[in-house]
Amino acid sequence: MARRKNTDPAAQRDARLLEIARRQFHLETLETRNWDRLDFHDVAVWAIRTALEEAFEAGRRAGPANTQSQAQS
Repeated sequence: MARRKNTDPAAQRDARLLEIARRQFHLETLETRNWDRLDFHDVAVWAIRTALEEAFEAGRRAGPANTQSQAQS
């Protein structure tokens, strides 16, 4: 059975951020787990920079946000 693509913008954003975090920081989740060794990580500055560049480019490619619909939420 084919999976339906999630069209919720917030869910798409969260999925993209998790994808970047997994690739750049080797994290399993971005959820708080209330355990220091799972919630805090040593990360190289170059990995942070790369992740931020990826996130910026993903946002740029997504285009301008519909600020009017976001303001009504």
